[in-house]
Amino acid sequence: MAHPSQLGFQNAASPVMEELLHFHDHALMIVFLISTLVLYIILAMVTTKLTNKFLLDSQEIEIIWTVLPAIILILIALPSLQILYLMDEINNPHLTIKAVGHQWYWSYEYTDYEDLEFDSYMIPTQDLIPGQFRLLEADHRMVVPVESPIRILVSAEDVLHSWAVPSLSVKMDAVPGRLNQTAFIVSRPGVFYGQCSEICGANHSFMPIVVEAVTLEHFENWSSLKLEDA
Repeated sequence: MAHPSQLGFQNAASPVMEELLHFHDHALMIVFLISTLVLYIILAMVTTKLTNKFLLDSQEIEIIWTVLPAIILILIALPSLQILYLMDEINNPHLTIKAVGHQWYWSYEYTDYEDLEFDSYMIPTQDLIPGQFRLLEADHRMVVPVESPIRILVSAEDVLHSWAVPSLSVKMDAVPGRLNQTAFIVSRPGVFYGQCSEICGANHSFMPIVVEAVTLEHFENWSSLKLEDA
């Protein structure tokens, strides 16, 4: 999760997020190189008193500064499109979960099970135990197995919400009357935090998302206990 004075992204917990981090570094290096070149040209033009008459009207340099940006844009666009299509790819999900946004809490329905559904409310500050995070902890976590394709169906009951977990590269709008879907694979066990990312009213800041990734054996035990409680 994020920590104070952090400048970069959160640590990746899914293969797609790892690809996004690599693409971010790739694009950022290109931006640095372009910025350095432009700054050097500006300083050279301002400080020098010499003028090269062949640079004032040259077909060759005009070709270079037309073709070179096109090549740079291609180097940025190709990996970007690859990741874009990869994020939309949903093949044979092992588990489907429906997340419904309310004012101001989330409800989860495990559609592969008959009666496995629950509401997830933020834990008030006065009820937190040592080690829990203010405004990020929920009384019921969304538990998923690791290394399994998970499909999330996102909708809302009242107003616009957004189901977002940065470390899993997931951000999907929850629209009343509409069912959006996204998918992710959690690559390691852990607890991953997110929040509603669409301004949805007075308590918009108080509807956290907590995803707990566990091994398949622990997930089966958890689901069995939940079904018994239901």
